[in-house]
Amino acid sequence: MPDTDDSTAPTLHGSIARYERRRDDAAADRDRLGRTASNLSNFRFLAFAAGIAALVWAELRPEVGAVAFTLFGLSLLSFFALIVVHSRVGARQRRAAELATINEQAAARLRRDWDALPPPPERARPRHPYAHDLDILGHASLARLLGTTGTGVGRGRLRGWLLRPAPVDEARERQSAVRELVPRLDFRQDLQVAGRLAGDPDRHALRAFIAWAEQGPWLVYRPLTRWISRLIPLATLVLAVLHIEGTLDRPWWMITLFAGIVFSATMSKRVHGIFERASLGDAGLRHYADVVRTIQRQEFDSEPLRKARAALVDESDAADELDRLGWLTELADLRHNGMFYILLHWPTLWDFHVLTGLERWQKRAGGRVRAWVDAVGDLDALAALAAPAHDEPGWTFPELVDPPESGARFVAEELAHPLLTADERIPNDVEVGPPGTFLMVTGSNMSGKSTLLRAIGVNAVLALAGGPVCARRLTTPPLDVFTSMRIEDSLERGVSLFMAELQRLKMVVDAADAAGQRPVLYLLDEILHGTNTAERQVAVREVLSHLLRSHAVGAISTHDLELAAAETLASAVVPVHFQETVHPEGHVPPMTFDYRLREGIATSTNALK
Repeated sequence: MPDTDDSTAPTLHGSIARYERRRDDAAADRDRLGRTASNLSNFRFLAFAAGIAALVWAELRPEVGAVAFTLFGLSLLSFFALIVVHSRVGARQRRAAELATINEQAAARLRRDWDALPPPPERARPRHPYAHDLDILGHASLARLLGTTGTGVGRGRLRGWLLRPAPVDEARERQSAVRELVPRLDFRQDLQVAGRLAGDPDRHALRAFIAWAEQGPWLVYRPLTRWISRLIPLATLVLAVLHIEGTLDRPWWMITLFAGIVFSATMSKRVHGIFERASLGDAGLRHYADVVRTIQRQEFDSEPLRKARAALVDESDAADELDRLGWLTELADLRHNGMFYILLHWPTLWDFHVLTGLERWQKRAGGRVRAWVDAVGDLDALAALAAPAHDEPGWTFPELVDPPESGARFVAEELAHPLLTADERIPNDVEVGPPGTFLMVTGSNMSGKSTLLRAIGVNAVLALAGGPVCARRLTTPPLDVFTSMRIEDSLERGVSLFMAELQRLKMVVDAADAAGQRPVLYLLDEILHGTNTAERQVAVREVLSHLLRSHAVGAISTHDLELAAAETLASAVVPVHFQETVHPEGHVPPMTFDYRLREGIATSTNALK
């Protein structure tokens, strides 16, 4: 199926229907291949049975021995050929099954059916500047919405981009790559399938493997040890042959065999330790060969994509080298095979020959492993960022600008919250900035104030990650996002709600004070609600006055309508509000909200109603 390049704007139901069709096609392939694999298993059994029958026939009827042994040979060849074919069909079946799952989950993401997605790997830490407040990680989160990465390294790279906004030039480069990947749906899903089938290497194991790959070899630089490991088995073989044919009347080969056992025992701990570190990477990386080949089959125009692909074909082919690594570590793993290993290793000093091969691989390719992992992670994360721009109505790519001399402004047309479906979200035009002003959002309970602040923050994070945003148009300079929204007290740390709020506000204020060329975007939701009204109003005015003097722009939501009239803030306030409609008694529901942002201060409340 060729990559799709939709010329019309997507619709929510159209995107869901497309993924459901792809799911059904993949499921049909899976079932068909499953039936084929079952038939091949039956044929393989028949080939094995025919071979046994041919041997029995030869035993019972010696006069037909030539014919019987010919049939045995053909049965044996058929048996092994069927094993190969069955293995390939099984691989295609697993790929089709994974593709069906991926498309089912893609449709679930568009429906925001979080329970139908794989469990999130982790939750956001409350002390992060914005991740907890903006639902970057966790159950119903931005990371799960973008969770189409196929590899663990890609998932980690995307997580890092969402938690650490990039410099504007780097974000622009990522954006150019994401734009190129938007229409390449087949490639993005092929990459996801290959990554999922490869499995995730443990992060600690992967770091240990890369450390081994980048360090100097041990055995390669010990020529005496290497030559001893070759000469002892050779001497054992020669002496054994001479003894068997009668040239030597004593089994002198037993002396060299014993010498080899002693030689091996003195170094086995070191050799097996190297095998363990090499096997850590093989546990996941060897299967990344298919991921690498999926990338290598593509041609790219944007610089980040071309750079990532070049890292996988530079000097030597990364996929071939990963295949060789897998083959070598399989040979090293024979040490776990009990008696077979003893019978193999003692006469041949097997481990030393395998270690020589591993260290030659280490010397030849080890220094490029980190670049390979980075390239796969970058491309996997970029592909995940492309998915919403392909599927989601109302998403676009932001304009990333350098901070103007007149001050930073975050300006959006038809901005909405990305974690709501296209059918649920109500877009609004929003402008935050320049420094010296702040957006003051008022309105009754449940009217949409907090959702607006989160929409601003999440879209700012997406923009600086290099991805698309949930808006018709958005312009932003590089911003460091800091929030104070979901504040909780802590019995464990002995921190009251009020103190927790103060600590959070101090982090925001300190960041604004320390801001250089890159301004802070602060988003404060009903701050200091853990204290009484009179003291809260004084404290909030002081905090806002301080932020207005710093290199920062921001928005707050509040029920304290008097803030707009405060002498120190009146000239800086940009007031907007949401409103509700209270219906006559008996109407269902009794109260509705249109979630439309309006200029000015809210004129109604609804708590008692």
